[in-house]
Order: sequence, then C-alpha cells, then structure tokens
Amino acid sequence: MHITKHVVHCVCIATVMASFSSMVWAETTHDHRHEHGGQIYQSSRLESKWLRNDDGEGVLKSELETRIGTDENKVFIKLHSDKAESQQAEYAAKVLYSRNIADFWDAQVGMRYRHDAKREVDQEQVDAVFGLHGLAPYFFETDAYVYVGQDRQVVFNLETERDLLLTQKWIVQPYLDFNIVFSDESSDAQKSGLNSAQLGLETRYEISKNVMPFVDVAYGYHKGDKQTAWQAESERETGWLYGAGLRLKF
Repeated sequence: MHITKHVVHCVCIATVMASFSSMVWAETTHDHRHEHGGQIYQSSRLESKWLRNDDGEGVLKSELETRIGTDENKVFIKLHSDKAESQQAEYAAKVLYSRNIADFWDAQVGMRYRHDAKREVDQEQVDAVFGLHGLAPYFFETDAYVYVGQDRQVVFNLETERDLLLTQKWIVQPYLDFNIVFSDESSDAQKSGLNSAQLGLETRYEISKNVMPFVDVAYGYHKGDKQTAWQAESERETGWLYGAGLRLKF
C-alpha cells in the first residue's frame, strides 16, 4: 500500500511538471506581435462642410483621409477639395509614408499632387512633402508639413486641434491652421511670410462614433498674392467664416 501511494504521488508530480513545461513552451513560442501593435488596421474619415464669409460668398470643403498599416509603419492617403460658388474646384491628393519615431509622434514623407483651375499656367503641380504627425503637449493633435515644389516654392503648414468634452455627446474643438511661405517664384506666387491663418471653434454632436454633424465658426486672414507677369497683386483679406458640416468615420 505504501509503495502504491508513493507511485501515485510521483505520477501526480510528473503530470504537474509536464503541464508546467507545456505552458512555458507555449509562452515562449507565442507570437506577441498582435498584442504590441504589430497588427495591420485601417481607418478612414470623410468630412464635408459648407462655409460662408461676411460677404455671403460660400465654399464647399471636402476631405477624405485613410490610414493603413501598423502602429509603427503606416500609409496615409489624403484627398482635399475646395469648391467656391461659381468657380471650378481646387483639389489636392497626398500619399505619405508614416514611421513612428517617438511616443505619440510619426515622421512622414511623401508626395502631393494639386490642381487649381483658376491659374493661367501651371494648373497641375507635384510637391515633395516632409513632416510630423502626432500629439503635442496638452493633447493637441498636430500636423506640421513642409512642401517643396517647382519654381522654388517652399511652404510650411501647421494644423493643430484639441477636443474638449462638454458631455459624452457634445464636444467643442478649437483649431488653428496657418501657412508660412518661405519662397515662391511661380506664376501665381503668394506673398512671403505668414500668408494665411484660420483660427476657429467647431462644435459637434456625436450621434455615434461614426456619424458626427457639426457647426463651425472661424476668423480667417490671407496676406495676398504677389504681382507677377500672370497676376496682379492682391490685398490682405480678413473676416469671419460660418458654416456647418458632417464627419463620418469608418
């Protein structure tokens, strides 16, 4: 009887050790990439809004952004269109490679194609793009880009915004968007320095995390264009913008 109990005890210990070894082996051979940002995901945002200025002139602005990739490496595709009343649309498309370089920050590089039917010449252009995308201190989501194009065009653009929750459904979002022209010798050259800026406040209601109507109030500034052989010099413009729109996420 004593020998039998001893044998049973040894068998139990062997079974426990075998189970433990199997667990250790499974842990060491488990693929952790799906738990640490290695999975590929896709997200898109479509936004369209109608804005009017103090003179009653309106413009329809539309934007589509798609992100595809992992937490470390992504591809951004951005499409943008502006359609002012009684004018042909301006549109641009960007394709960017995005690489995570620090907590909350990605370095990005790519190309931008833009088309402006109002230009007399060079209606279509391609620019190189270099920039940063991420979360600045105090949770300001920020995009900072340098565009380098033909005719010594070098422009810096900064867009930053922050969500402030009033309730779980009502959210206000202050934002800032400005352009600094370092140089421009094109036929439709812009004046150098701080060329344009827009400071605004968006208020949206989240019907769901996918459907969000909003209203927008902003103050805009535009320094104007330089005089060239193809265009006359334009004066500085300032004024208020009012509008509403719809944002979809999927």
